[in-house]
Formats: sequence, structure tokens, C-alpha cells
Amino acid sequence: MSRTAELYACIYARDFPAQAQLRLRPALRSRACAVLDGSPPLQQVCVANAAAKALGVEHGMTQVELEAFPAVAVLQRAPDEEATAKAAILDCASHFSPRVEDCSIAGTCAYVIDIAGTGKLFGSPETLACDLLRRICELGIEACIAVSGNFDAALSLAKGLSPEAPVQVIPRGEECTALASLPLMVLDLTAEQKETFALWGISTLGTLAALPEKDLVARLGQEGKRLRQLARGEKNHLFKPLEQGLTLKEHMELDSPIESLDALLFIVRLLLEQVILRAITQLVVLASVTLTLDLDGGMTHSQTVRPALPGNDRQFWLKLLHLDLAAHPPSAAILGATLNAETGSPRVAQLGLFAPQLPEPGRLDLTLARIRAVVGEENAGRAVLQDTHQPDRFRVEPFSIPAAQTGKCAAVPARPAMRWLRPMVTVSVTCQDTQPAAFVFRAARYTVARAYGPWQSSGEWWNPMHWAREEWDVIARTRDGAMLYCCLARDLIHAQWQMVALYD
Repeated sequence: MSRTAELYACIYARDFPAQAQLRLRPALRSRACAVLDGSPPLQQVCVANAAAKALGVEHGMTQVELEAFPAVAVLQRAPDEEATAKAAILDCASHFSPRVEDCSIAGTCAYVIDIAGTGKLFGSPETLACDLLRRICELGIEACIAVSGNFDAALSLAKGLSPEAPVQVIPRGEECTALASLPLMVLDLTAEQKETFALWGISTLGTLAALPEKDLVARLGQEGKRLRQLARGEKNHLFKPLEQGLTLKEHMELDSPIESLDALLFIVRLLLEQVILRAITQLVVLASVTLTLDLDGGMTHSQTVRPALPGNDRQFWLKLLHLDLAAHPPSAAILGATLNAETGSPRVAQLGLFAPQLPEPGRLDLTLARIRAVVGEENAGRAVLQDTHQPDRFRVEPFSIPAAQTGKCAAVPARPAMRWLRPMVTVSVTCQDTQPAAFVFRAARYTVARAYGPWQSSGEWWNPMHWAREEWDVIARTRDGAMLYCCLARDLIHAQWQMVALYD
């Protein structure tokens, strides 16, 4: 069997600390922006977008120097937002190949994908690169993609591409020619190496690749040989793929505290859009969403929404979160928001050709959320009887659909159904030998044919409560032969009889 030729696609996003924040702030994408890093008052500009650089903003400027540019929007560096943005790009890359290596350095994001043998799935390398770039652009990230048979050649070329021409494929064997015009800075040289090459007049990879190998090794050692191989696109690389599971998480740090629900929902909508977009890319649906808010004073506020069925409808999730936040508002001003989502299996429904369309399950979830907001969380759900002899003892559990159901149902013996009367009806009872013999119920007189009891239903043997109530199960009939199966209760303290329930 012949071995598949190596082929790599490199995703490179420059000015990444700025892009990670601007993707969640669409209103700032068209403005000049700079990101400050460090602790006050020693903060310096670590990244500035192209619009800010055009105005004269430079790397290393202090916050005081940046005040001379009033048109520049100033952002504080947010490592959590950068981590979630990198995870989103990794999700896009993993859709095309499970073998992905992280080559990111400070201020940039770079992933190299092993796409060898994916032609029958995603088409030619040009088609794959364009599809990958489109998915990344949908995340709000501006990136460049280079494809090559050499790992380092793809990485170097992606660093040298411009946003005007963000995709390039190097034909096999032409790596040296394609890299020749790139500047030396794409090789991440040390300060000493930059100074040495500047003294030699070397500024591009083409001039470095043309140097004699023996003379270069004699002056720079084995590091010189490595740099020459990188410049020629000939260096071998041991691929180190990442091993990471799917984590749908988005985080946003706010520039100023917010207190209104409308402002919070605007932030939640942005986070939710990114999470759903990543879920669609991975062909999964959201089963639950957890919103964690960082509050003023160091406190946190966390809420989890779990509907009956998973889905990716943004409006549906946003409405559920809206109702939940309205019912449980945060107790302080909000400084940041984190959205975590758990995935589930898509809903599959088999409908008949002439069967009526079933109502959307999401409508029931929204209705229940509105009911919970009115009556409280503990008063909405399904009633579950408790294992006790005390009457009317039950608990309320949230509605849920089991993950799997067996097709066979266990045989259940037929039982008489009891219908409780609420409120209980007072009846007139005639007793004989301390047990009911006849009674009047709903303007009809009944004669007791059989009476079973009494059952003590009030009082408990483990405490000093009085046994003040007894119950009788009664079979009675009228003069015309109509039968009645019922439960009578006698209040011993007030000497009163009541009809408790009827048996069907």
C-alpha cells in the first residue's frame, strides 16, 4: 500500500488579543482599537488593529501616550476571551481533520491541520481552505490559510499572507520559490539572530535560502542549518496532534458594570450565538445552558436552563434564559458573563403520512418557565407520591423525558381507581355496633352491604398525637340496586362523618 503524501493547512490569526474581543463586540470592528496588557499604571499596548496602526498607534505605548488618540477604542486584555476564541477556531479545524497541532505564540493564534487524504471528503486543497476560512469568518475572526506539503512552509507562508489574499496553496516541490519573498520575521528569530542577519544584509527568506549551508553552519552552528531549511521549506517536522474534547464555552468581560436586564440579555445573545454556531459546526445540539455571572464584590450568580428536548434554536434558548433571569435576578452589578453548554442528541420524530403535526416541544418549555416565574420553582412540575402512609403526601419534580425507553411495558394488575373529593362532603351516617349501617349522600339514601375498617388515619404511634380520625371502606346500595363503593371518614373529636373518596 502506498503512503499518502503529507499535506498541511495552517490557520493563522494575527493581532489575536484584539480579534478575540472584537468578535463579541460587533460595534467596534470598524473602529480603531488597541489592547492594553499589564497591571496599572504600567500598562502598555500589546496589540493594535490595522485601523489603529494607521493612526500611529505602536506596540509598547503606555496608556498616557494612547490618550493622544481619542478615536482609538481602548480594551483591556482578556485571557479568558482569548481562550474561548481559540477553542472556537479549534472546533472549526477539527471538523476537517482530527489531527491538529497548536503553533500559537504570544499575540497570535496558529493551528496546523493534517489534511492528507481528505480530498474525497472535502474536495481539492483550495476548496477545503476556502470552506475552512468561511467557517472561521463566521466566528468573527479574520485569518489567513496556507496549504503545503511541508509543515513549516505552510506555517511561514500563512504568517506572510495579507487579508486581501488570505488563501494560498503551494504546489508540491515549489516551497522554496513561494517562500522566497517573505520577510525573515516569519521565522520567529531571536534578537541576536535578527541583529546578525541585519548586519549581513539578509532580509528575506530567499536571500537566507541562497546562503551556502557549510558557511552558515560554520558561523551559526546547527541553528543556522535549521533556519536555512525553514527558509527553503525542506525541514522535517514531527507532528504533535492535540487531544481535546468538545467544550462549548464562551466568556466576555465587560468594559463597565451593567445592572439592567436588557443590557445583560444583549451580552447573553452574543455569547449564545457563538455557542450555537460552534455546536452546528460540530453537528451537535444543546441540551443545557449554564450562565455564570461575575458580580461586583467578588460574588457569582449561576443559573442552568435544561429544556425537555435538546435544540439549537437561538430565540428559544434566549427566551428561556430571559424568563429565568427575570425570576432570579442577580443581586449586584455584573462585571462578566460565562456561558457553558452541554450537548445532546438531536430529536428524531417519525410522523405518519396523514398524522397531524405535533405541537413544538419548545412551546411547553416556555409555558412551564412562565408558570414557574409566577408560582415558584418548587410549585411547577409533576406530582410524585411519597412512600408513606400519611394521606396526600407527595413531592413535585421537574418535568423530564427519559433518555431511553424500552418497547415492552411491564404487566400491571388492574386496580380500582380512587377519586378524592375536594372538599370532603359531610354525610349523615347511621351506625350499628360502632360501624356504619346506612348514610345519606347527594340526596340519596344508601344501605351498607359491607364495611371494612376502621383504619386509623390520624395520629402516629411514635409521638403523642391522638388517633382522632378513622376511615371505613364501604360497599353500599340504594333501594333500586345502584351500587356505591366509597371511603367514609369519622372525626372522633367532632363526632362528624365525611365522604372522602369514591372508588371506580
